[in-house]
Amino acid sequence: ESFKIYERGIGMFKWPLVYDLWTTYLSKFVARYGGDKLERARDLFEQALDQCPEKFAKSIFLLYAKLEEDFGLKRHAMAVYNRATQAVLKEEQAEMFQIYINRATACFGVTHTRQIYEQALETLPDSDARTFGQRFAELETKLGEIDRARSIYIHTSQFADPRQCSEFWRLWQTFEVAHGNEDTFREMLRIKRSVRDKYSTQSSFNLPPDADIAAAATPADPMAQLQKDVQFVRGNEQTQGSEAQNPDEIALDDDEDEDEDEDEEEEEEEDE
Repeated sequence: ESFKIYERGIGMFKWPLVYDLWTTYLSKFVARYGGDKLERARDLFEQALDQCPEKFAKSIFLLYAKLEEDFGLKRHAMAVYNRATQAVLKEEQAEMFQIYINRATACFGVTHTRQIYEQALETLPDSDARTFGQRFAELETKLGEIDRARSIYIHTSQFADPRQCSEFWRLWQTFEVAHGNEDTFREMLRIKRSVRDKYSTQSSFNLPPDADIAAAATPADPMAQLQKDVQFVRGNEQTQGSEAQNPDEIALDDDEDEDEDEDEEEEEEEDE
């Protein structure tokens, strides 16, 4: 009878108000019937997930997957986890992929996680994809799949700016020292330079329009600019000193000219 009350309440409310009703109803239903009414439980979970906002999807998917693991088929549980990686919030995707990988390892072994790792690399943003790429490469290394691990490092390198992701390149370098040779090590260094150049070019294109002007106006070396300022000041002082002496010289010339004019006038008067 209590389950009918839950169903009536669910019919009366909409998301997000119905979230608490759904989680309580599903938890109590599974606890009460277990695997006895498996198809009915599956139907209820599908109804709950229909039009469920991303914000509330994670907990319902986890309940659904646990139902399949405990009373249904593990293959169905993996399908539920797979759906969950695409249905949750973006910031919860990495966590959901890790749960998926952990449960797949527990149910089917580590080799079953390869496809999940590959999906994570294609789906997650760069920072999370880099983390999963490192884990994937380390897994393949432990399994003795050196060539596969190297391919994963090469693929993941596109997400790792050497200026900011030194840990990734340190791990790859350690891997090549332990399992590679001179050629593979040189190839790793070449890829590192290529990736660094790519990110540097992107940084240049992302600069604002006035950035070049501001960069040109800003001295590259503050000490060099200071020396230029000092030389400029000294030059001004010398120029001012020269200008201070010139008036005296001009004044002397003027005095000489005046004396010559007076002598000429006296001579003219004597002649007369």
